[in-house]
Amino acid sequence: MTSNQHRRVVVTGLGLITPQGHDVASSWQAILAGQSGFGPVTQFKLTDQFKIQGVCAVKEFDPKAHLGTKEARRRDRCQQFAAVAVEQAIQQSGLQATNGNRERIGVFFGTGIGGLQTTLEQDEIVRERGARRVSPFGITMIMPNGAAGMAAIDYGFQGPSSTITTACAAGADAVGMAFRYIKMGLADAMLTGGTETPIAAVTVAGFERAGAISNLKDGTPRPFDKDRDGLIPGEGAGMLVIETLEHAQARGATILAELVGYGQTTDAFHITAPAEGGAGAARAIKMALDEAGLTPADVDYINAHGTGTMLNDSAETAAIKATLGEDAYRVGVSSTKSMTGHIMGGTGAIESVFSVLAIQDQIMPPTINLEEPGPDCDLDYVPHTARPAAINVVLNNAFGFGGHNAVLAFAKV
Repeated sequence: MTSNQHRRVVVTGLGLITPQGHDVASSWQAILAGQSGFGPVTQFKLTDQFKIQGVCAVKEFDPKAHLGTKEARRRDRCQQFAAVAVEQAIQQSGLQATNGNRERIGVFFGTGIGGLQTTLEQDEIVRERGARRVSPFGITMIMPNGAAGMAAIDYGFQGPSSTITTACAAGADAVGMAFRYIKMGLADAMLTGGTETPIAAVTVAGFERAGAISNLKDGTPRPFDKDRDGLIPGEGAGMLVIETLEHAQARGATILAELVGYGQTTDAFHITAPAEGGAGAARAIKMALDEAGLTPADVDYINAHGTGTMLNDSAETAAIKATLGEDAYRVGVSSTKSMTGHIMGGTGAIESVFSVLAIQDQIMPPTINLEEPGPDCDLDYVPHTARPAAINVVLNNAFGFGGHNAVLAFAKV
């Protein structure tokens, strides 16, 4: 038996629902084609008090077609998205609960807010129609751990289960903590990922007041560009099945990539702004590389956090340079948020899926909308067009309000 310390963890299943598509194939094809998910705001009424011009929403989604009428009514939109992505990941992986393994399969999800749409809808019902009109499923639709609990019920997984809420690092932290549990021998396989549906008047207003949202009409968000002016909210979910190499081989699963490292740090600097020079992010990158036994020379591609805000993009660039040294200028660095928007607690998981696909297809997705890099953004951001490349190691960066930093390292098997 392999010791817990040396347990290898591999990815065997992927699932996606994004502003680009309702599954992995359509989402990835659109990402490689540089297709933006930016479109009109239809989730709430825009007034002249808002500056935002559009969002990156999931389009033409009918939850009843995926879940049936009964289940769709009992799940918040973020839980519906999670269920769609989970089904894809489980189907690809072929992982099934049995009496012999169900207690060794866990569920770790990430989300920043949880059932926001239900919270807003049920609050309006109370105020306009009275307390007796609230849904009896309202609480389970609101609670952040609802998606993980429902996934465990849907598939009969009885191992460790948790929901991580480290803001925009949550999806990556969920994958990282699931990785940790397998490495420690507390589980043999984990269903993990993140989901978020943050597009609402209150969140947009809050981000605008914080000076974080772009107010451009098109060609936005524009990570690393000199004229970047903020993020664009997006929505979606990304899910992965990860398991020990031995477990995957024993059941004949197809191995997509290996998860080899995870770095997690806290800035302890400011509730929204990154630490000066990206110091906390740099430590997380180094931790992920050290655990994986990798050097900067081994890194081929970085899926950046790349939000399109002035502070994040500068700090992330500084962190990459501080950690990788001269290799920072060799490595391709791109922000898929330039197309998906910022999917908050789901984004690290969605971008983990993109990272695995980059290894699978040996291609770097582009950063669109990048016309001229900012003076403090001087790396190779793979502008405009996807780029075929030899990719053996990918880093996935995710940073969140509260000073949370999470970095995952994936490798070709």
